[in-house]
Amino acid sequence: MSEQKFERGTNLSIFVSDRREDIAALIFAFAIAFGVLLTS
Repeated sequence: MSEQKFERGTNLSIFVSDRREDIAALIFAFAIAFGVLLTS
C-alpha cells in the first residue's frame, strides 16, 4: 500500500497559509464574542 498524503477538504482559501487562516479565524471569533458581550 502506498502512503497517501493528507489532503485538505478544500483548496478554496483566500489565505496563503493555514497559519494566517487560523489567526484570522481566531480574531473573528474574539470579535464576535466581544460583540455578544457588549450587546447583552
